[in-house]
Amino acid sequence: MKVKFPAMKAIIGKREYYATTMALSEIPRFFKFNDWAQFEPSQRAQRVLNELRVPEIAKYILDNEDGYIFSSITASFNSKPEFESVDSDDQMGFLEMDMENMEFVINDGQHRAAAIARALKENPDVGKERISVLLFPMEDLDRLQQMFSDLNRFAHKTSKSLDILYDHRDHLSTLIKELEEQVNVFQGMLEKERMSIGLRSPKLITMSALYDANLELFGGKVEAPNTPQFKSKLTKAATYWNAIADVIPDWKNVKNGTIIAAALRQEKIDTHTIVLRALGGVGYTLFEYHPKDWKDHLSKLKDIDWRKSVGSKVNPLWDNVCIVAGSVVSNRQARVATQAVLKEFLKLELSNQENQILASLRQTGRKS
Repeated sequence: MKVKFPAMKAIIGKREYYATTMALSEIPRFFKFNDWAQFEPSQRAQRVLNELRVPEIAKYILDNEDGYIFSSITASFNSKPEFESVDSDDQMGFLEMDMENMEFVINDGQHRAAAIARALKENPDVGKERISVLLFPMEDLDRLQQMFSDLNRFAHKTSKSLDILYDHRDHLSTLIKELEEQVNVFQGMLEKERMSIGLRSPKLITMSALYDANLELFGGKVEAPNTPQFKSKLTKAATYWNAIADVIPDWKNVKNGTIIAAALRQEKIDTHTIVLRALGGVGYTLFEYHPKDWKDHLSKLKDIDWRKSVGSKVNPLWDNVCIVAGSVVSNRQARVATQAVLKEFLKLELSNQENQILASLRQTGRKS
């Protein structure tokens, strides 16, 4: 069976290739997945397909049918095609392939292709849309491996902060961007590009830290913008973080220039991500169990000691909680322990897990 595609012929790296598009419905028909797991790594032309990534990408397609986008799938093919040009430059035309004995090896995009196949099972209508495909004549295993290496060599995932800034589908991302304008200490003080703050940066906290903190504050659920529920949560978040700024004077001092941000980060932990997340969790508890007098409970935070060290020793309040061997840590146990310390300080009821972790930490402290 022969198949003909409209295509453009071009050269890159002194090698000829073809640029075309394929209907999404054709992707699972043309591109079969090699079971690379059965081969030794040195004998593979691709990484082993990570099945856990496929449902997430398929969901992205199905949840955003009016706006999803993909980069090209790049594949190598093992037979000589026939190219019929239709212009004087011999570049535009039709690519004809005999599919009877055709074999494709995906150089870049196997997870996209697998996700497309899965999405088609749930909604066959997406099969009418088309994705760009780059096709290279197949050479040998060395070349296939080199193509994979080259295509992935300079790939660099964007930071979570930048993802939040540019994501207009995520309701919480939208809330964070609007929240910045309603909380004075956040205005102009968020690091929006990086996951961490540079040593000499004047910024207060990262956008990703504020995102995670509000994820804790609302238990992970934020409704769509322009709904009463969204506006209510935005107001609640703004009220809460403004109240936090009132009980953590360091934040306002950085904002007005009284304290240098770098010096604060060096001496205290009250701008660290782990504390922001814990404060979000504290807010969730306060709104849940003390909806009318939560500010009265929160006011006690004015008396907490945020210093990393007292004299020459680690501050006992944070030792083995979120400071281990002299460094601030942010693993799951440290997050739970930090939140538990704050809740206990505010005399809020602790969960069984929080009680267990604090008991374990204190037992460790007595032994040391």
